[in-house]
Formats: sequence, C-alpha cells, structure tokens
Amino acid sequence: MTGLESVAVNGVLIPLAAIEAEVQYHPAGSLDEARKQAAEALVIRELLLQEASRRGVDGGTPEDTIAALIGSEVETPEADETACRRYYENNRRRFRSPDLYEAQHILIAADPEDAEARQAALLKAETLLADIVREPSRFEALAREHSDCPSKEAGGHLGQVTRGSTVPEFETYLCSLDEGETCSAPVPSRYGIHIVRLLRRDPGRDLDYPMVRETIADYLRDHAWQMGVRQYIQVLAGQARIEGIEFAAATSPLVQ
Repeated sequence: MTGLESVAVNGVLIPLAAIEAEVQYHPAGSLDEARKQAAEALVIRELLLQEASRRGVDGGTPEDTIAALIGSEVETPEADETACRRYYENNRRRFRSPDLYEAQHILIAADPEDAEARQAALLKAETLLADIVREPSRFEALAREHSDCPSKEAGGHLGQVTRGSTVPEFETYLCSLDEGETCSAPVPSRYGIHIVRLLRRDPGRDLDYPMVRETIADYLRDHAWQMGVRQYIQVLAGQARIEGIEFAAATSPLVQ
C-alpha cells in the first residue's frame, strides 16, 4: 500500500487489510490521503481500546467500550448563559431565518449527456420564452401544456423555496431576479432547460436570542466535547509507541 507499510500501536499490528477496508469511510482527494485517514482512525481506535483494557472498562462491543471510556474520562462542561449570549452576539449573521423565494418555472427535460436532446430542449425553451415575453400572462397556460415537471399541474408554481433547496444552477438565476421578473434567457440545469420567473421574495429576519439559545448551547457543548476528546487522544498518543504513520489525532473523524 502506497505510503504505508506497517502500522502498530504499542506493538499491536494494525493489518493493512483492515486499513484497506476502512478506506471506504474516509472520502478524500486521493487514495493515499484516504488510506492515511483510515490508518489514523484505526490507530485512535486501538489507542482507546488499549486504554479501556488497562482501566478495566468493558462495554460489550468495541464501540460501546470506547464510548464508555470516553464518557468516564472526558468531561463536557455545560454552556452557561454568558457563553451562549456571547456566541450569539458575535455570530448574529448565523441566526437569521432563510430568504424565501416564491418561484414559477417551465422545465423542458433533457439529459445533459445527450447533446441533441439538449439542443432541442433549448430551442423549445427559447420559443416558449419568446411567447411569454410577448404575453406574460400565458406563463401558467404554457407551463401546464409544455412543462416536464410535476409542478405543471399548478401552472409551474414551485411554492416557496430557500437557498440550497434547488439545484445550484437554477438557484443562481432565480435569486438574481427582481420580483415579477422572468429570466431573459433559458436556464440550463442537470434536469434540462428551465424558464424561470420570480414571483415574490421574502427576506430572512434576525432570530431573537431566546429562539436559538438551546441550539447555541448544544453547539457549544458539542464543540467542548470534541475538544476534550481530541485532547484526551493526544495525551494517549503521547504516551504510546505508534509506528508506521505520522499520527495527527485532530484529523480523525472521531474528533471532528
């Protein structure tokens, strides 16, 4: 295996086959990086299981044993009111309701891998858009007649959508429109070619502190737990003999 030949923790070998099997759980930019992350995860697992054995902790399964060990060794302080309020004040932009967009569209479906079908869909969309430009009130009727989206039954109305709830290529055009405006050009997406109209925009609003206090407390508690686990693993790693890999506990999914 490229970059890894033999990995061991305090003399206990981690088989290369186990690392290869673990790779599937660590998507990365390259296979070598995925293998490194997989090896680190298994090193952490072995460190924790060895420490659990030393302390006489047994949860029945390896996963439950690790959970029991961490639960007994890592303290997670509760986030107090001062910390929660400070986080809220320093991160106000995170605590807003999402912008809402009331949208309408006509979809001419076409596989992006089928160049001929895409060209035909584009020509049809351009023809329909020209009709809508001449007579905007025909949008609903044309949607019912020509759209390949189930929204055709509602005249192309998609209801209210938020950023992230539609495909990015559609969203980019929709969010740039003014209320009542139809996009001046057909919009390509992975589903085909769209004619897009923004009916109404409802800007998001700041959320008051009481509405998000529990969310903030949960986040701060989780963050403190992650930091505690990371530090605990680093202590164990510092006391152990780890061979075959340059170990970095902070990169493990266990502590992210």
